[in-house]
Amino acid sequence: MRISTSEGRPSPIKLKELVTREARLAGFDCVAIADPDGVPLAAGRLAEFVGHERHGSMEWMRETLARRGHPKGLWPEVRSVIVLGLNYGPAIDPREGLALKDHANISVYARNRDYHELIKGRLKTVAGKLASKGSCDVKVFVDTAPVMEKPLAENAGLGWQGKHTNLVSREYGSWLFLGTIFTDAELPFDGPTGGSCGSCRACLDACPTNAFPAPFQIDARRCISYLTIENKGPIPHEFRESIGNRVYGCDDCLAACPWNKFAKTASEAKLQARADLVSPPLAEFLGMDDPAFRQRFSGSPVKRIGRDRFLRNVLTAAGNSGEGSLIAPCLALLDDPSPLVRGAAVWALSRLLPPHQFAALRSERLSTEADADVRAEWRAVSHLHEAA
Repeated sequence: MRISTSEGRPSPIKLKELVTREARLAGFDCVAIADPDGVPLAAGRLAEFVGHERHGSMEWMRETLARRGHPKGLWPEVRSVIVLGLNYGPAIDPREGLALKDHANISVYARNRDYHELIKGRLKTVAGKLASKGSCDVKVFVDTAPVMEKPLAENAGLGWQGKHTNLVSREYGSWLFLGTIFTDAELPFDGPTGGSCGSCRACLDACPTNAFPAPFQIDARRCISYLTIENKGPIPHEFRESIGNRVYGCDDCLAACPWNKFAKTASEAKLQARADLVSPPLAEFLGMDDPAFRQRFSGSPVKRIGRDRFLRNVLTAAGNSGEGSLIAPCLALLDDPSPLVRGAAVWALSRLLPPHQFAALRSERLSTEADADVRAEWRAVSHLHEAA
């Protein structure tokens, strides 16, 4: 039986019960209500992050700073923020694949379907029920607008932001996808449940590129996830060796969290790893043209970065592999149409070829390479090669 307010609408408590029930039916693992005014420190921390240029080339973070800093900057009418979580916990520790140098390591979240599309549809289902029953306005977000999901999730009690800046959950460790529903309905807020990393710094120590200038702070410019995904240009030389065989993203700081001992494997089949994306051989990727790339990563987040950036990453991994059988496909990519790919192939070969063979190849190729950036790469890696 529905209990209604004097205006004929369900009471705030009943609306919250409706949201919770519909969220569970839609497959979400957790749901809670945040106070849109409950994250007063988020704007200042974000401004500091951008002020120190730690956002790298992600200029959209600077451009959306005012709207991102406070939920009401995005939508002034919002009175409640529904935060929903979907567990994507892996069946095995993703760091196990790092030892397979001639195989690719793909971040856990990208080993199956793109979570954005998966979550968006479910959020719309829950939001539609709320709008219909509550006669209220709703807006759905899952990385589709400048929303500070993690501070809101902490305010709602789904966990706390750990020293790696990601959400830590008592039930799901570091493995939660987040989505939000903004509404002008007044729902009872859930509060922060507490939680702390204490003196633990496992996530900070696990980072291969020292991307954390301090606990609870991250410099995206040093983060492998940024370098292999958001970064559109060549990967800076200082980080290439540390990238190892990570060809899309990095899970090291997440996987290192001790709270993962309570984590559960994802129950959603579309978030469980595809067999062909768990430690696939690097050789499978080095010969891919654009149609083959699109087919292999259809429905995967990897598709978003495009074939050229992905091959840049694969070539970096090939250079770190020490695997002589990858020399031939790397040589073939010196003639690739993309300067980004050609430049990455130069570095890979500087690591795989004996010095005298690389020197001869450099002399031959420098005379025919038309792109200034690729020529600069030949010169740069030659100096590194000679110094080694």
